Amino acid sequence: MDGSRDDPAILIPRRFTRFAALDWSGQAIPRPRGITLAECTPGTTAPILTAPDRGWSRPAVLDWLNAHADAESDLLIGIDFSPALPFRDCGGYFPHWSESPPDAPALWALVDRLCAAEPHLSASTFAHHRDAGRHYRHAHGGTIHRGDLFEGSLGRLRVVERLCRDLKIAPAISSFNLIGAAQVGKSSLTGMRMLHRLAGRVPIWPFAPVPAKGPLIVEIYTGIAARAAGRAAGRSKIRNPVDLDAALAALETRPHAPLTRYDDHATDAILSAAWLRHVADDPALWNPPHLDATLACTEGWTFGVP
Repeated sequence: MDGSRDDPAILIPRRFTRFAALDWSGQAIPRPRGITLAECTPGTTAPILTAPDRGWSRPAVLDWLNAHADAESDLLIGIDFSPALPFRDCGGYFPHWSESPPDAPALWALVDRLCAAEPHLSASTFAHHRDAGRHYRHAHGGTIHRGDLFEGSLGRLRVVERLCRDLKIAPAISSFNLIGAAQVGKSSLTGMRMLHRLAGRVPIWPFAPVPAKGPLIVEIYTGIAARAAGRAAGRSKIRNPVDLDAALAALETRPHAPLTRYDDHATDAILSAAWLRHVADDPALWNPPHLDATLACTEGWTFGVP
């Protein structure tokens, strides 16, 4: 596959033989229940959940990714977190801070360095930093703290997040917001720590070109998979087997094997893996017209957003 970003029109999707979706979590505990992995192969068989005996931890996911890098697995992996922060709107991640990183890999390194004392690849302390914290809204000691550079009611948004809202694809939330059930900022920061530790052994698109072989990560938003499967806006979460099978059928996938528990972490992972398999060969999704070389280095893109 030609990975050049100079002429996106010639980018043709590589055909993968395995697909996986990871529902992620920023919870600062050893094994967050929200980390859930589903895998599938080409065809119509429903994805299945896989996990270590004690459940997933973020270091365990890192080990899993490194193992697939070693094996050069032909695997496309969708992970549900924002791998970068807004950059284009203000010309930097952290305007007015001389140490603001120039690109996403440098941002990942910064987050990992400032949170190095935290176990489990957690990242709770990043928003407390005197410079970075000016952009965040977070809770500490039962009190809500709003940085003086946290913008408006939402916080700053990446280009792809603003597009999601403008096109009514999904109600994207700023990664600078760390408060509320819908917040994604904690997941984003812990994901950045993992990406830094991964050190490019499994590349993430579009920060890196699609490799000729081996595994590849893309950022996904589980709500996009739900909408593609016919779920109405505001009803993206599935918590019963009948609705899950109906959504899978819309993605040309057969009924799933019964689960011991139907929570939205499990169903999000299963449905997202089926969706990723269903759309991975669509050239349009690899060539979104608003994605340019600068965004590909700084903000990235959510796979599935046109």
